[in-house]
Amino acid sequence: MNVLLAGASGLTGQYLLSNLLQNTQIAHVLSIGRKTINIQHPKLEQQLVSFDNLKELSYQPNVVFCCLGTTIKKAGSKAAFRKIDEQYPLNLANFAAATGAFSFHVISSMGANSNSHIFYNRVKGSMEKQVLKANIAAIHIYRPSLLLGTRVEKRNIEKFSQTLFTLFDFAMRGPLQHVRAIKAEKVAAYMLRMALDLQEGKFIHLSGNMQ
Repeated sequence: MNVLLAGASGLTGQYLLSNLLQNTQIAHVLSIGRKTINIQHPKLEQQLVSFDNLKELSYQPNVVFCCLGTTIKKAGSKAAFRKIDEQYPLNLANFAAATGAFSFHVISSMGANSNSHIFYNRVKGSMEKQVLKANIAAIHIYRPSLLLGTRVEKRNIEKFSQTLFTLFDFAMRGPLQHVRAIKAEKVAAYMLRMALDLQEGKFIHLSGNMQ
């Protein structure tokens, strides 16, 4: 398989990239972004792109992974956040459809709902709704709960939440399994497994199913 990966520098993206490079079924990985990452590998190619315009990107992947995501604070405004978390994934889905990719995989969030009163959840839900309309054989949407792992960037509120969720992890079973915090490396491993499955359809994967 030839793979296109957006967001390789992120928490889940870095684990996914490592898994892709180690897997013998993956022939080539094109990592795209606004900056390169400090990794070299015979199967890895990196290209600087603008996610606002992917028409100039010349590549025909079998699989497209979108691990893009930010916070309103880092983005600087709600409009900028919406562009990164809604418009850019949609642009990648359209690119996947235009190039004939078999599957498209995108990280969303627990609670995603286009009708939500919470802005973050509403943006994620709107993104999902639009991505699912793309003409792609297999579309996979992943809705993890709080992601556990060490980020390069500091997110103090998320760090506090990670500590809190870890303390109460023992209680997150049964009906609460989808709320239970999840390691980013587990999400990455699950995403690759779904990409190798080659099943057509539209799938939404809840956090508990990825544990």
